[in-house]
Amino acid sequence: MKSYTRLPRDRDPKFLRIFTRDKAFYRTFFPLLLVIALQQLAALTVNLVDNLMLGTYSELALSGATLVNQLQFVLQQIAAGIGMGIVVLASQYWGQRRTGPIKKIISIGMKFGIAAGLIFFILSAFMPRTLLSLFTGDEAVIEEGLRYLKVMRWTYLLFAVSNTLMYALQSVETAMIGTVMSLSTIVINACLNYCLIYGRFGAPELGVTGAAIATLTSRTVELLIVLIYTLYIDKKLRMKLREIFSLDGTYLRDYVKVATPVVVSGLLWGIAQAAQTAVLGHISAQVIAANSIAVTVSQVFAVFGMACANVASVVTGKTIGEGRLDMIRSYAKTMQGIFLTLGTLLGILLFLCKGPIVGIYRISAETRSLSLQFLTILSVTTIGSCYEYPVEGGIIGGGGSTKYAAMTDNLFMWLFTIPSAVLSAFVFHFPPAVTYCCLKADQLLKCIPNSIVCNRFRWVKILTR
Repeated sequence: MKSYTRLPRDRDPKFLRIFTRDKAFYRTFFPLLLVIALQQLAALTVNLVDNLMLGTYSELALSGATLVNQLQFVLQQIAAGIGMGIVVLASQYWGQRRTGPIKKIISIGMKFGIAAGLIFFILSAFMPRTLLSLFTGDEAVIEEGLRYLKVMRWTYLLFAVSNTLMYALQSVETAMIGTVMSLSTIVINACLNYCLIYGRFGAPELGVTGAAIATLTSRTVELLIVLIYTLYIDKKLRMKLREIFSLDGTYLRDYVKVATPVVVSGLLWGIAQAAQTAVLGHISAQVIAANSIAVTVSQVFAVFGMACANVASVVTGKTIGEGRLDMIRSYAKTMQGIFLTLGTLLGILLFLCKGPIVGIYRISAETRSLSLQFLTILSVTTIGSCYEYPVEGGIIGGGGSTKYAAMTDNLFMWLFTIPSAVLSAFVFHFPPAVTYCCLKADQLLKCIPNSIVCNRFRWVKILTR
């Protein structure tokens, strides 16, 4: 591998234009964005359905499920790092239309994905109470969480495989199957939730356990769909089952070099988010529930901004792989303009819709008030999230500089976000809304260094052999 840090000058004398005139960019970027955003929206809608139905069933059940979802979030962050390692490396080979190396890279990523899922399964099977006690001291909430986790831990193994394959397909610009997969999950999850949480159509009333069973069933169907597509329908990679699970270390060093910073960053970021929940959880059960509602709702609204990171990574990596380095500057500027525009629109939309959405939940007046306050804060920070994350993880990370994202995220999180929130909650005893501002302020602050680094264009690396 070699790095390339000095890009050719823009040939267009009007290179300071924000948006490129290259139609090929838009033909690639927006269709891929739409498909990946719908895929992620469908996946988030599953969490929203669980959140809404448990929220209308019992605030205690909602709080218990929220604790378990923190474990799932940590796993998702690690799995996303493993997947992005595949995307960053494989997309450059896809730019050269070399599928042989891509298959071997996917196989390596799969081993790491399965290992991550297995570790989380073992931890949640042998020390579940210890894990949940990290987030709250409320025994009633922990008991609900234990009932949920007893079933949910089986989904970790299924998710590890299906998630790796989803990222693998994205690296070669195949994302529609992920949308189909996620839509099937919504239908199955919603129907089974209704039956098993409330005890409808002759099914037993299982509450939070019913929600877990519904999720396990939908995750099983997800895995079957993506496996069948990858093995029997996909025409780009034409992978065989033995290739997915084979042992070939040819590109192991390349993959580890690219993926390790992203995986470590994902792990630390997931732990940091769990620490944030722990900070809020030790304030009150109402704060836990309000945070669960606010985060779930805001994620659905910000899904297009977050999907931009995946799209930017594929577009940037593919462009480098094709050797079109003269287009990197204009593409990067165009994407930054798109990120800011989307973030502003989504933030406004979230602010306008927060009242009616929170009104659906059957929650206490205190939880409702806190949810509205938290969503107001998130409607502002969404603008920053939709810019800083796609720039950091999509453009810069997709260009091969994965260490930068790991360093920036964790410096802000562990040196500012967590310490300021702990001081706010436990030393100065500020209101929960002030503590929440401390927890989310980094989404705006990180825009500054990310903008500077991105527009210096020293992050481009050629990773292919």
